[in-house]
Amino acid sequence: MQTLSKQAQERLLEHLTAVYGEDQAASLIERLDQMAGEHIRKRRPRPEPKSNWNEKTSVLITYADSIQLSGEWPLVTLHRILTEKLNHSISCVHLLPFFPYCSDDGFSIIDYYNIRSDLGKWEHIDELAEDFGLMFDLVLNHVSRESEWFSNFIEGIAPEKNFFITVDPETNLSSVVRPRSNPLLVEVRTHHDTYHVWSTFSHDQIDLNYKEPELLLRMLETVLFYFRKGARMLRLDAVAFIWKEIGTTCLHLPQTHHIVKLIRDLIDELEPDCRILTETNVPHHENVSYFGDSDEAHMVYQFSLPPLLMHALQTGQTHYLTQWALNLDPPPEGCTFFNFTASHDGVGLRPVEGIIPEEEIQEMMDTVHGRGGFISKRVGPNGLAVPYEMNITYLDGLRDPIKIPDPFVIARFMVSQAVALSLQGIPGIYIHSLIGTRNDLNGVERSGRIRSINRRKWDVHELEHILSDPGSEQAQILAAYHNLLEIRKEQKAFHPEAAQEIFDLGDALFGFSRTSIDGEQFIVCLYNFTRYTKSLSIDSHPFDGHTDWKDLITGETAKVDIAHEELVLPPYAMRWLVRV
Repeated sequence: MQTLSKQAQERLLEHLTAVYGEDQAASLIERLDQMAGEHIRKRRPRPEPKSNWNEKTSVLITYADSIQLSGEWPLVTLHRILTEKLNHSISCVHLLPFFPYCSDDGFSIIDYYNIRSDLGKWEHIDELAEDFGLMFDLVLNHVSRESEWFSNFIEGIAPEKNFFITVDPETNLSSVVRPRSNPLLVEVRTHHDTYHVWSTFSHDQIDLNYKEPELLLRMLETVLFYFRKGARMLRLDAVAFIWKEIGTTCLHLPQTHHIVKLIRDLIDELEPDCRILTETNVPHHENVSYFGDSDEAHMVYQFSLPPLLMHALQTGQTHYLTQWALNLDPPPEGCTFFNFTASHDGVGLRPVEGIIPEEEIQEMMDTVHGRGGFISKRVGPNGLAVPYEMNITYLDGLRDPIKIPDPFVIARFMVSQAVALSLQGIPGIYIHSLIGTRNDLNGVERSGRIRSINRRKWDVHELEHILSDPGSEQAQILAAYHNLLEIRKEQKAFHPEAAQEIFDLGDALFGFSRTSIDGEQFIVCLYNFTRYTKSLSIDSHPFDGHTDWKDLITGETAKVDIAHEELVLPPYAMRWLVRV
């Protein structure tokens, strides 16, 4: 009995043919149909699909064990803390990989189907899914060298013996674009021979060979398993690297896009209320290519936003941020941006190539280093190591190291967060931004990895003690964040698909308007990126001479100087203005 619709079969067959040729595609479509039928038989009943997203949609990014209580499953602790502290201001939780792993804090997966024994059980995932939408990671470019798949490769067992890429070490691989500075090939001894296997990220993370169709089927089974386990969104980790052709960059190849489209078509057919997010930390024009023609990712990360905001707030100059935003094409229909400032990784530098001049990027890196951060590197086109990302908590990246204590640090930080919450798209909020975590230098020393600076594991008692003091930075930031989230989710103009217009307000301010889909609500978002009071003419666009405005953030009437027809913005002011 055929499970997939005729239209779905035609689309899937098109992508399979483009990747594997006509002969293999015909048999693969039959396997996919069987897989679809099995998925439908196994999945649990759930409510009718809801709207893709709306103004209430926001995503918290966190490890399952970012907050810990001795003697309690971390998934239980996380669920309780999020419920108590956020009161459902967050609609979705992106759980970073929670599977057995060997390195990279979860991104070297040993087993795609089980939860780490120290984190909890699938029933705890079920309980979390009752209160929040869930996003899982699909780590599809590589797998742990401790996995059963790689063990079977070592033993020469089919089909896994074909799941990895072996290359003669004398091969010229200089064209390959690298996100790391370690050697691309790793020597591996098997019972039959010594091989050199492809390893884009580290010697623990061995790349998978999608030229083997059985691997693709295995990964698609994993996709459907995650949706049966409660995922409503799926993040495709490092997806740009999944197809390799020696002599090319091995980045964004046509086969890669066909595989993303294939995943999208399978989801649209079997799980139409689910969404995929592609993770491609590359220059902006490459990043947005994963929208396709509205037939690939539903969401792409707004990777240029974190470094642009950091640069603007460090310097008080918004020129590059404004020009980038003015030239930003709206997402295709049915797609949107994933706006964030921080994540488990660092603040990427490739996304501002050609946007911020190299000398100013260097100054930003120097500033980050002076604030306790680090710089990760990758292999550049000439084979030399070049900067790749800045590793620092976003809060400390905006802290003035000269003025101790910095009287503006919270206000400066919250400007960055408010911009990400109000721009067109869905906000992604890293847990360590939500609670104002400082640089974890002890974590760096313990792990020997500089990315640990922004991956602290909080003891719940210590965190609650700090948050119980309303004067602490962490309590002030959480309260400010909670206020913004509560306000945001009631504004139709903050729907991800609501129209946006960027204003050029000079080299200190940043602003834009949002207009609800039905045209009934108009919000002007204004931000002062400096420690100095600034003013705007209320005769100029976007005010059109209208003088009566209310600030949604404070609930107060906007301070308008009627005599001089100016709107005054104090240092690091943020305003969400609606007409009164």
